[in-house]
Amino acid sequence: MSGNADIYHEMIIDYSRHPTNYETEDQRKLEDSFFKNTDVIFHDSNPLCGDSIDIGMKIDDNKVTDIKFSGKGCAICMACSSVLTEIAKGKSLDDVRKIEKNDILSELGLEQLQAVRIKCALLSLKVLKSALYTYLAKHLDDSQDADKLKEDAASLY
Repeated sequence: MSGNADIYHEMIIDYSRHPTNYETEDQRKLEDSFFKNTDVIFHDSNPLCGDSIDIGMKIDDNKVTDIKFSGKGCAICMACSSVLTEIAKGKSLDDVRKIEKNDILSELGLEQLQAVRIKCALLSLKVLKSALYTYLAKHLDDSQDADKLKEDAASLY
């Protein structure tokens, strides 16, 4: 492995062992769980490999004031979920809508990721965008805008 590949490999391992913005299943059972006080929660899974992710967001004044994820996944899924939550936290909803797959993949040196593993890497982005679209659809006055959001969510990947 080259030096950069070693660094990225170590980052993936570290994030998978010590995910950021993560709440365990045991923590979710507690009364003060982050997920019991969010503005939106969304869940999705990748049945091919067993990855299963929930993302919850607190939103104030059209800004993601806090975000966490919970679930289980492979090292790539957990690392990408951590990086994604770091990117999204503190951003406006419009900026979160603009997050793209390369924003996550490049942080971990995964731009050349094999097609078999791309769903692992992008599951959290799919969940985040779906959560955002769910939130926005509930808060839009114009039904055409809500329909457009649904179309966008359906065509993510």
